[in-house]
Amino acid sequence: MRIILIRRKLIPCLSFVVCFAAPLAGQATDSLSAARRVVAAVSLAAKEYRIGVPGAPGRVTVAEEVDEARQFIEQARFDVPFLPRAARAATDSGLKQLLALIKAAAAADSVDRVAQDVGERIARSAGGAIVPLPARPPSPARGAQVYREQCANCHGDQGRGDGPKAHTVEGPPPADLTDPAAMSQLSLVDIYRKVTIGVAGTAMPQFEEALPDSDRWAVSAYTATLQFGGSATAGVFTTVRHQLDSAVAARSDRLVFSAYLTFEQVETDLRARNPGLTTRLEGEFARLQARAATGADGAELEALHRALLADLERAERIVSDRGSGANLLVQSLMLMVREGFEAILIVGALMTFLGKAGAADRRHEVARGAWLAVAASVVTAVAIELLFHVTAGQREVLEGITMLVAVAVLFYVSYWVLSKIEADRWNAFLKSKMHDALTSESGLALASVAFLAVYREGFETILFYKALLSSAGSGEVGAVLAGIALGAAVLVILYVAINRYGMRLPMKPFFAVTGALLYYMAFVFAGQGVKDLQEAGLVGLTVLEGWPRWPQLGIYPTVQSLALQGVLVVLLVFGLAWSRLRRPPAPLHG
Repeated sequence: MRIILIRRKLIPCLSFVVCFAAPLAGQATDSLSAARRVVAAVSLAAKEYRIGVPGAPGRVTVAEEVDEARQFIEQARFDVPFLPRAARAATDSGLKQLLALIKAAAAADSVDRVAQDVGERIARSAGGAIVPLPARPPSPARGAQVYREQCANCHGDQGRGDGPKAHTVEGPPPADLTDPAAMSQLSLVDIYRKVTIGVAGTAMPQFEEALPDSDRWAVSAYTATLQFGGSATAGVFTTVRHQLDSAVAARSDRLVFSAYLTFEQVETDLRARNPGLTTRLEGEFARLQARAATGADGAELEALHRALLADLERAERIVSDRGSGANLLVQSLMLMVREGFEAILIVGALMTFLGKAGAADRRHEVARGAWLAVAASVVTAVAIELLFHVTAGQREVLEGITMLVAVAVLFYVSYWVLSKIEADRWNAFLKSKMHDALTSESGLALASVAFLAVYREGFETILFYKALLSSAGSGEVGAVLAGIALGAAVLVILYVAINRYGMRLPMKPFFAVTGALLYYMAFVFAGQGVKDLQEAGLVGLTVLEGWPRWPQLGIYPTVQSLALQGVLVVLLVFGLAWSRLRRPPAPLHG
């Protein structure tokens, strides 16, 4: 692909070999394709014309842009015979009117109005999506590959217009795609449209048939990142902003969700560096999606949009910053402690629980569950990254399902522990020393708790560290590894403290604390599990305005997550009440 710049202008062309391909009109003649080409050409013409005549009517500042706008309209006229019959006459009349306005150097607003009217008429008659952007986010890796295969010969590997064939192409030389001033004139949709329909009067043919839409979308997104050095991260943020712009303009909750799925390509990296900002962005995406779904007015959506864009800009700076060795060490240390804290707390409590219950010989079951989870985490992370190419949404599904399974096991074990605290049952419990009470099923449940507690954090933590190591220079890897070692040491100290001081506590209070901890984790996991499935699009999203958002407690302002947590509260209260009712009556004395 070549992208030719004419006075701050980009004109894409996918290769030198196809520079003399047949005209547009003779290539794809079905009515919907023709309708899409005409609408794209008219839209681009209006954009080019405004650059050429930005002020008062009759004052042309960039003649090349005005001429290009005229060529877009002439190009569109070739497709009129292939439009739906009902739209042909009106479209031809509108195109002639546009040519007259351009010839007279009319006001840009007048050209915009006629162009919009032409597009709306065609859209009503075509019966299909006029701007069918691919449903999936563009692949940065695929975009870079298409660019290398099709564009680098003209534009060079870095996009500076210095490729080996740059001096052999007729017409304007290839553009410097690293020039922000030039690139800022085009949106992602503009680039995609030009790759799709071509540009009349230049060496750029249409590639609607030569490349699938996913490749056109990917190479368009990659082209937009060349001003940032071809950064895949920059491409993701560029795409997210475009999708959000489209979502707010169309008031579409579906497009907001698509933007969030694109954002998830960098979410792991951002969460490894700044979990607070990541959580805030998730909430802002959810609020914008919910308000768009409920028909909020444009002013409210725009306010939410601006806040989201501001945080996205901050997120892009954080992700793009390689960071110093000291910063990476602190980030690595905090990541290990943050992600491992809950798991080590649960495993430590279970180990102490078994020791105080006189069942220390069963500790190996909990240890086995924890180490098995570590191995499973490594296997899962490798499979996600190398084997199955799991998308961010699919990873959310895996995390959500894991958490909900953990909810069931944690709730079962917490109720089992708490039910033993009731007075009469406590006495029987003490007499048995719990060793016999720990049946094989109960032992399996405890091992399952350890496995799920470690696994739910394990594979995600590995992916976080992969992102952190990728952002570190070769000389800073040691800082990340040092942070891992220090974080692991902190967790070991925490584990030892739980065992040492937990064994000194009276049995009944310790069991009460252990049961409450397990129930609390079930409550937190329930909210987080539903949130993950909502982010994957598998569970509906009904936001409760004004409700607090406390991720540390697993509380999110959605009907679905709070409903599941409410069920857990009701089940616990009912279960403990039922346990008391089943207590045999105390014997009468006297």
